[in-house]
Amino acid sequence: MIKLKIKSGDTVKVIAGDHKGSEGKVVRVDREKNKAIVEGVNMVSKHTKPSAKNPQGGIVKKEAPLHISNLSLIDPKSKKVTKVGMKVEGDKKVRFSKKSNQVL
Repeated sequence: MIKLKIKSGDTVKVIAGDHKGSEGKVVRVDREKNKAIVEGVNMVSKHTKPSAKNPQGGIVKKEAPLHISNLSLIDPKSKKVTKVGMKVEGDKKVRFSKKSNQVL
């Protein structure tokens, strides 16, 4: 399993695929599959039967996961895409933006 540098709550930009150029906040990260769900990106339609929870049924829009390699973190300072590095501060390992050298 590889070390993931994108975590839930980060703002990311899609750099490859059908949704290239889209931005959003990471909702959830699946470490086993190396995929992330980004808010408002890669929306798919799911047909649902009527049930007690959803008595109307019909078509529901929801986000589908994207591979981590297709996402790039947006630097909070410059609002541009950046690479993420790891460094040790004190006794903790922290992520930092390589563009602005700011701790994330």
